[in-house]
Amino acid sequence: MNILDLLFGEPGAAVPHRKDTRYCVTANMPAPATVTLMMSQHIGAPCTPTVAVGDTVAVGQCVADSDQFVSAPIHSPVSGKVKAITSIRQSNGQIGQALVIENDGEDRVSEDIAPPEVTDKDSFLKAVRNSGLVGLGGAGFPAHIKLNPKNIDEVDTLVINAAECEPYITADFRECMEATDDILDGIAAVMKWLDLAHTIIGVESNKPDAIALLRKRAAARKMKHVTVKVLPSRYPQGAEKMLVNTCMGRRVPDGGLPADIGCVVMNVTSVGFLARYLKTGMPLITKRVTVAGTGVQFPQNVRVAIGTPISEVLDFCGGMHEETTRLLMGGPMMGIALPDPSLPVVKQNNAFLALTEEELRAHPQSPCLRCGRCVAACPMKLVPTSMADAYQRGDLEELKKRHIMSCMECGTCAYTCPAFRPLVQNFRMAKAALRAKK
Repeated sequence: MNILDLLFGEPGAAVPHRKDTRYCVTANMPAPATVTLMMSQHIGAPCTPTVAVGDTVAVGQCVADSDQFVSAPIHSPVSGKVKAITSIRQSNGQIGQALVIENDGEDRVSEDIAPPEVTDKDSFLKAVRNSGLVGLGGAGFPAHIKLNPKNIDEVDTLVINAAECEPYITADFRECMEATDDILDGIAAVMKWLDLAHTIIGVESNKPDAIALLRKRAAARKMKHVTVKVLPSRYPQGAEKMLVNTCMGRRVPDGGLPADIGCVVMNVTSVGFLARYLKTGMPLITKRVTVAGTGVQFPQNVRVAIGTPISEVLDFCGGMHEETTRLLMGGPMMGIALPDPSLPVVKQNNAFLALTEEELRAHPQSPCLRCGRCVAACPMKLVPTSMADAYQRGDLEELKKRHIMSCMECGTCAYTCPAFRPLVQNFRMAKAALRAKK
């Protein structure tokens, strides 16, 4: 433990949990009259439509794909007709292509839907890609690539991320409670085809029901190779590098991947979905999201068709109050403020928060106090004060020396700052400037 840990405690922040929807059983929202499928729903190359305007499509049909290595196909959640191929300004401000499908309400399932034939690692990874699975915890990295690192022969452990450390969000918790055996089936499949010896399921201590149920079912199934590890309820415990360190006592090297220290990481909902796909062949066409905040009438967990307008998801939950000040996509720590609720749901969405003034920390910014709280709290051991100074000067070389690209944008620095400086916002813009220069 270093001197900062002694003075201020462990890295991270003790954020309020506000898991008010944890006991809300997932409600199924009917598919909307029209779905809009963004062609970029993952890290990597966007997809290109494989259908044309006027074509008839079926539920589960692949409607977009890419020949690029880092990408994942997109499937229709409804049957109907392709109404348009258009461009939309996405939540990150960039313009992206989108496919609009008019729902005919018939729910005709594609004739291609069937459980995949898996006989070895290669056919397993092919099935993962064909499912359209990306990281469902929010990052959206294509799963078939994550499960096939270059040094897969050196990997022996699967780490399942069930931490769900962001306030408000309970979608992964409901996966643990409602699809426990799917999670364990998915774990068994990954371990079998990747030849892994151990699995660690990391769950924060504020979810005792999930911890107990996962342990009970794993014991009943005699899955001695599966360990459910209780994690400290301290944000950002679910961040990949922090999760691996807590679960395995190993640190991912700077610029490295979990595979470099012998493990691969999957989100708990991702591994649950994978089990269902292997049984049914139905690709990723729906997503469970948490709708919460004091600005929404009936907070709850909802399973929605991917491509549903966010505004219709909010309407399904009773609509927003007039007092709503801000609508977030994601949690309050890493989420993005949405200027337009008509944007569609994408694969990696896990929450929509309608927040009122009482939930927001709207304080005027003041000069840095040099208190060191952001430095102590940073889980990546960076120095946010120096990074912020370099950004204000426009010194890109200094930002690189300060390892700005290692920042995971968790927002802990900004949350702990008594001067209310927009640190993480500055770092996002700094990283964008570095990428643009490169």
